Parts: sequence; C-alpha cells; structure tokens
Amino acid sequence: MTTLTERAAAAAGRTEAHGPAADQPPAPSYTPAPLQDHEIPEPGPGGPEQVPVWVAWSRVMGDVRAIGKADWYGKANTNGSYQFRGVDSALNAFGPACRLHGVLVLPVNVETAYRDVKTSGGKPSRECTVKVSYRIIGPTGDSIEVQSAGESMDSADKGTAKALSTALRSLLFLGGLVPTSDPDPDSVNVERGEAAPRTAISYRDEILESGTSRQRLAQINYEIKQIGLFDASVTNEFGEDEKLGAFLFRIGQERIQAGGQ
Repeated sequence: MTTLTERAAAAAGRTEAHGPAADQPPAPSYTPAPLQDHEIPEPGPGGPEQVPVWVAWSRVMGDVRAIGKADWYGKANTNGSYQFRGVDSALNAFGPACRLHGVLVLPVNVETAYRDVKTSGGKPSRECTVKVSYRIIGPTGDSIEVQSAGESMDSADKGTAKALSTALRSLLFLGGLVPTSDPDPDSVNVERGEAAPRTAISYRDEILESGTSRQRLAQINYEIKQIGLFDASVTNEFGEDEKLGAFLFRIGQERIQAGGQ
C-alpha cells in the first residue's frame, strides 16, 4: 500500500497530455510544497468515540490549529513570487483529523453561474462562481449543514473545478477557524478586462505606498506584464526616468532587505 506522501509525489509528477493553446499565455509556475506530516493518528480498532457532530467537529478543530503558507506562486524566493495555502494543504491537515474523529464533509448541493469575460490583455476567459452546501456528518450520524462560495477564471475547462476547490478551502479554513496573520492570495490574480485601464503612474504611486504588501507587488508584476506597461517609463522617487518593471523590482528588493511584508 502506498503512503499519502508517495501518492502525492506520484501525482505531482504527472504532466498534461496537451499543452496550452498557442495563443494563450503560459500559466504562472506553481511550486507545491511537500505534504506536511501533522502527526494525527489513525482511529483505533474501536473506531471514533460516539459523540455529537458538534463535539466531533470541535475536536477536529483542536487537532488542526495552524496551516502554514508553504506553496509558492512563481519560483521560490524570487521577485514576483509569494507563498499561499492551497486546497491540498487544507485537505492534508483536515483529512486525518476528520478520519480520527469520524467526521464526513460532503457536498450536497452546488449552485453554479458562468460568465464570459476577458483578461486585461483581451484574452477570452470564463468566470465561474459556485455556492456549495456541505453536510458535516458526525460519528453517530447526526449532521449540520453549512455553505461556502468560490470563484475562478479559466480559459480552458477547469474553471468549475477551481471554483469548487476554492469553496472547499474556504469552508475548511473558516469553518475550522484556522488562524492566519495575512490575507491569503489566490495562486493567480487576473485583472478583469472590464476594469478601467490603469496608467503607469498609478502603478508607480501604488508601488511607492509603504502599505503595499509584497504579495500585492507580486500581483502588480503580473498585471503590468499583461497590459504592456512593464517597460513604460515613469519618474521615480528621485525625479529620474526609470522603467516601471525595473522600478518595481528595485522597490521590492529594498523591502525584502528591510524585512518588510
């Protein structure tokens, strides 16, 4: 029998049978972290203790007290990259805890909505939003129902799967009261084509703001490449002309060296 880690490694080694269409931009690289061993034991021979569902779920919450941001958008520790918690990290933590305490989390109703949209670069895409009703069933068969929502954009056929993954991740993190010190960005942030076009100066001003996080700087790096502003000239804080992409990189490196977020 293969272990969870071995199965995950095998899955990570799979490649798509067909690459992206020639007119589609390459997908941003995604580096999944090795699955963490949360050291949650398997149920004993007698099975889980027969307690009400709310007691069992609270015990699950007691076993899952924190989930770190270990997955990377982009190449780790490089300009434009940032860390996030994906649905695999949530399942890796909550799965063993739910098995230990005899808890099932099952989707019982899914409402979907779709909309044709365009990216900021004019590429056609599809937006999917879902509202999912989940039934959390305890070891004695009693249950509670909760709802979660998810949203995604995709240019192929994976929009629904992405939205469902986002809804499940939100349910586990919020319903499990998993603590976090930072907003959790998605692995991909695409500016809608319908949004008012931004100027290089507006991006320069946002980059200079001390409250602009490193995660947001990474998003700006992606946005200005998509809309053709990466090589646009701006006046930097010294009154000199500098290309926006180089300006962003320099400010980002200065904040990394200063230990900023």
